[in-house]
Amino acid sequence: TPCSGDCVTDEIRALSAQYAADPSSLVFLRLGEVLRARGQPDAALKVVLQGLSRYPHLPEAHDLHARILVDRRDFAGAFDEWDMVLRLVPHHVGAHKGIGFLYYRAGELDRALYHLRAAAELDPEDAGLHAAVERVAGGGEIWDTPMPEAPVDRAPLPTAADHGTDLPFADLAGGSDGLLLVDQHGLRLGGGVRTLEGRDVSEQAAAALAGIAREASRAARLLAMGEWSHLSVECADVSACILNPTVDSTLLAVIDAGTPGGQLAFAADRAAKSARAWLERQR
Repeated sequence: TPCSGDCVTDEIRALSAQYAADPSSLVFLRLGEVLRARGQPDAALKVVLQGLSRYPHLPEAHDLHARILVDRRDFAGAFDEWDMVLRLVPHHVGAHKGIGFLYYRAGELDRALYHLRAAAELDPEDAGLHAAVERVAGGGEIWDTPMPEAPVDRAPLPTAADHGTDLPFADLAGGSDGLLLVDQHGLRLGGGVRTLEGRDVSEQAAAALAGIAREASRAARLLAMGEWSHLSVECADVSACILNPTVDSTLLAVIDAGTPGGQLAFAADRAAKSARAWLERQR
């Protein structure tokens, strides 16, 4: 017979006692799962954070953390946790499913399909996962139940009304943060960046950005690495991500240091897709 509410409560008590007796035990994973299933995301979050403080490189702990964050509707945080899991274990089924879910809700169907297909290949017995792949490939819904809203995107995206050099790349997160789009010659196409003191350095950054993109391509060829997709730079005060929306354009995304790298890359990817669509409309 199914376990009653009292049965679940007893399991929580037993697991909590085990964890209290041995805080270094991996029992925190099971305790966090049970608390989450019981609808206690705050308690589950406290447990998993305690566990991560002892096991910061444990993939299953980061995966559990991500699922708890989804329950709490912190989708950007969940993305970063699943991104961490894939850095630790590139073939983690749950992380691919989770990131595929987030990309789907953000409207990034190609990226969602990539991660869902990866998960389906890793877990060929999951019929529901294979059905999700087919539905995303066909443009349909992948879950029958309503899904959460898209992850927070710090970068406002261009609309069909945008034109000229007035690409509405507003700041990602205030003061020194922003987006800058340039062509292959270093000509500023839209957006802008400022120093921490507020000085506009968009033109200087545009010229440097084109050179960085050329050097990145040259280095990738010399090392036989294939085409590069993005560069990440972490400094004391800011973090940056550089991408190529098209073969003849480069996008710089800058945000305050301390922001999770996966979150910055996710926002930059979405901005690059919108920049690419905008550039295509100008041709």
